[in-house]
Order: sequence, then C-alpha cells, then structure tokens
Amino acid sequence: MQGFCIVVVVLGIIRAAMPRVGMSVDELRVADSIQWVSDSVKWVNDSIQHVEDSLQAVRDSLENAFRLKVEAEQAAQEAREQAAREAEEKRAKEAEKQKKDAEKNAKPTDEAQPTPLAKPSRFFNADGTVARHRIVSVRSYSEAFPDAQDVQIVSANKWGVSPVRNREEAEGRKSELVYVGSNPYYFIEPLYWSIPYLVPRAAVLLQDIGSNFLDSLQVKGLHAHKIIITSVLRTKEEVERMRRYNGNATENSCHMYGTTVDIAYNRFLRVEDEDRPYSKQNTVADVRLKQILSEVLDDLRRQGRCWVKYEVKQGCFHLTVR
Repeated sequence: MQGFCIVVVVLGIIRAAMPRVGMSVDELRVADSIQWVSDSVKWVNDSIQHVEDSLQAVRDSLENAFRLKVEAEQAAQEAREQAAREAEEKRAKEAEKQKKDAEKNAKPTDEAQPTPLAKPSRFFNADGTVARHRIVSVRSYSEAFPDAQDVQIVSANKWGVSPVRNREEAEGRKSELVYVGSNPYYFIEPLYWSIPYLVPRAAVLLQDIGSNFLDSLQVKGLHAHKIIITSVLRTKEEVERMRRYNGNATENSCHMYGTTVDIAYNRFLRVEDEDRPYSKQNTVADVRLKQILSEVLDDLRRQGRCWVKYEVKQGCFHLTVR
C-alpha cells in the first residue's frame, strides 16, 4: 500500500511538471491552438507598438522640418530687410554728399532765400527748406516686438471691457466701446472674425499710430499710405468659431477685451486709391513702409503706450494698449 501511494505521488509530480503528459490528442490540439493564439496576440501587440513608435518619429521629424522652414523664412525676410535698410542708408549718404558738393560749388545769386523758421519743425529745416529724414527702422522685428499673450493679457484685463458674448450684445454696450470705422488715418478692411469697436483708450492709440505713420512718410519724402487694420474686437462666439478652424487660436484672446488690434505690415493702402473698391490689387507691399511703421510702433512702445508682438505667420503687428 505504501509503495502504491509513492507511485501515485511521483506520477502527480511528473504531470504537474509536464502538463502535456497524459493529455489526449484533442486536448493537445486545444493547448497548441491556445498557445498559438497567445503568441499571435503578443506579436500583434509588438507590431502595434513598433508602428506607434514609427509614427511618433515621423511626427517629430515633420515638426522639426516645419520649425526649420519657419526659421529659415524669417531669417531670409530679415536679411532682405537688412539689405534694403543698408541700401537706403547708402542712398541717403550719397544724396547728402551730392547736396554738400552742390552747395559748395554753387555761385551766389540774387534770388530770394527761404525765410528761417522761428521755431524748429520736423517737416522743415531751420532755413525753411523741406526736411528729409532717413529710414531707421529697428534692428530685428522679433527682438523689438516680443510682447506675447501673457504680457498683453494683463493690460487687456486692466483697460478692457468684460468679454462680449456676440455682436448683438456689443451693440448694447456702446457706452463702453467706440466705433472705429475707416477714417483719414487708417483703413479697416472687411472684417469676418471681428467687429470695429474698441475701448476709447485703444481708439486714441490707433488714431495716433495712423497719424504718426502719415507724418513719418511725409518727412521721408514718400507717398502717403494708410495702415490696414485686419482685426479688432472679437466676441466669444467668434473666438469659439475660430478655434474650430484654427487649433492655435487662443481661448482667452486679448481681442475680446476691446484693447487689441492687428495691423498688417505687408500691405498698405495708397491714399489716392481709397475711393476705389477695396481689394488686394490696390494695396502696396513695400519693405520701406514696413520699416517706417516699425519706427512708429517702437516709439510708442518705448513711451509705454502699447505692447507689440511681431506675428510672422499672420503678417501683422499684434498690439494692445497700455
């Protein structure tokens, strides 16, 4: 009896260590099928992980390529503008030299001389002749105008109104907002994502920008152009609609507070064309005009009147009143 028990125990141990021993043919087939399915699932999981890793690598490569492209385009743009500034400075120096040579070689005449001005003027020299100023611009647009959302939103909250829900609500809040339609100092292009209302403080700033820009064109001897405003007050509904089409749109946009505008830097409207139907065909793209606008904005920013962000992709200066 004792020997029989020992045999049973030994057989149990062997079967536990070798589960396939003693199994019928059908059981063996089922076990093999289960093992094959388990191995297949593991292989599929490994394949899925490999595909996900490959897709992530592709996404990283595309993002890096896009970033490099944007940086290259910005560097090329700044290089072109730097070359234009240097050419303008060279022309100004040559003109000044020619003027001095002409004055040196000029013979005295009996013609009436311009009457000297009693007070200095930016438009005329001390002898009464028309003054001509050279274009200075800024060293780098990105460095001169770095004020991002986190900076501008503080001033928007301080000086702006509470966000407007929709256009109908904006019509009922005219005690807080002023209408800023096109006027002699700037042009409001057709608006699809905003409405032409600002808080009074921002409206005064916008008019000063347009006025200073026209003054700068005159003293530099260039034809009069208006700046073009591309975005003003945005309602909550418009911001929500924009976010459906543009994932980079900010939910808490400064435009909702009536303190912020976008000014195009690659398009300007010639004053003589303002009576024609507005279209991109009667606007002007001139690097010199962009440089002069940057001078105006840089002056006002240094005076503490506004924050300015140079937007590369949108082609505009994004600014908020301070």
